[in-house]
Amino acid sequence: MTADERMPDPELLRQGGFRVATRLFGPGDLRGTEGQVLWLRRFAQAEDPLADAVVAMIHELPAGQGRELFERALRGGVDSLDDPPKPLAAFFRDVEATPYWVDQERIERGARAITRTGILGLFPLGDMSLMGGYLASRATKSLIGTGAIEQTASRRLVETANWWIDVTTPGALRPRGHGYASALRVRLVHAHVRAAMNRRDDWDYGAWDRPVNQVQTVGTLLLFSLVYVLGMQLLGVRYTDRERADILHLWRYVGWLMGVDDELLPATEEDAWRLLWLLATTEFVPDGDSKRLAAALLASHAEVGTGRGAVGKVLAHVSVRVHSSISRLVLGKTNADFLELPNDPIAQGVVLAAAATNFAAETVRQWVPGATVLQERIGDLGRRRYAERLGKIFRTDPTYSRHMSTESPSAA
Repeated sequence: MTADERMPDPELLRQGGFRVATRLFGPGDLRGTEGQVLWLRRFAQAEDPLADAVVAMIHELPAGQGRELFERALRGGVDSLDDPPKPLAAFFRDVEATPYWVDQERIERGARAITRTGILGLFPLGDMSLMGGYLASRATKSLIGTGAIEQTASRRLVETANWWIDVTTPGALRPRGHGYASALRVRLVHAHVRAAMNRRDDWDYGAWDRPVNQVQTVGTLLLFSLVYVLGMQLLGVRYTDRERADILHLWRYVGWLMGVDDELLPATEEDAWRLLWLLATTEFVPDGDSKRLAAALLASHAEVGTGRGAVGKVLAHVSVRVHSSISRLVLGKTNADFLELPNDPIAQGVVLAAAATNFAAETVRQWVPGATVLQERIGDLGRRRYAERLGKIFRTDPTYSRHMSTESPSAA
């Protein structure tokens, strides 16, 4: 490790923008006890036995057969298959036994609250959720291990955005809906990545834990739920208490579909903050690989949707500055400097001014009858058009078959 890759004091990293953000929007300092840290860390050795067994089955069957059985069960339920293999039956029997706490009305309300913000929601997704996840150095090892990080960063960003749109679209998380199917497909992608990493001779279990383990999966869930809500609030979006609770309920169900252990799934916003504090204590310590992933993500922001030629170059430069400024709002100076994110005070001022404008517009929306419903429709249309446009440019595959057909698939 070179001098500029040496990790700064972990406590300083945890005290950056995260502490400021929690004071503004969180319920206070909810750091866990030593016993709670030990409780969380045991999940770093836990994987996803049901999904892992399906991947093992796919590898044992003739090429394409296991994948086809999985897709048929997704479309019609496991009972639509004649004599399904035991691992596949066990997986879908578990998934189809929906937990008692799942409330589809709350999930619909949460999806509408997310949809209302249109493509603005993609900014916290990339600049806070994905960038923030790179601070967890153990979790980055599977991404690095799949290789070609710089070459696949843009495609990974677009596929993540499409997946996020899938699972947050109203109606999509009902059984056999397209968001429901997307959640289960990505769960299988994680199992393929896990199998590939477990086959590596150089995987350091002592330093990196089990690949794509339960702690890392629930950490990703919190980045897409609690940190997303925090990011939207920082950008001026106004959510009611019920809307925030419904958004977190939606993601609780997504987490359950993706195989997160029931014990880890936060039931309330305060639960989520407590868990995030524990993750900040144990996981959010970056290293040189974090810098590499951050640089690749910034490069993808420069590439996605900016065009070519002189104008494209200007837009790419502006895009990187704006996205970096948003990241700095939540991650804080210490984290952002370590990840080598550009520090542009002018761009940061523009972001804050835009947030103030959003807040004013949101205040008007709350008071004008019918404005919220209209905004939901506009947001849904904007999201769908954005996904269609990028899907054509990058030729995304909603079935993720590319990730499941190689010895070392790219992590989603």
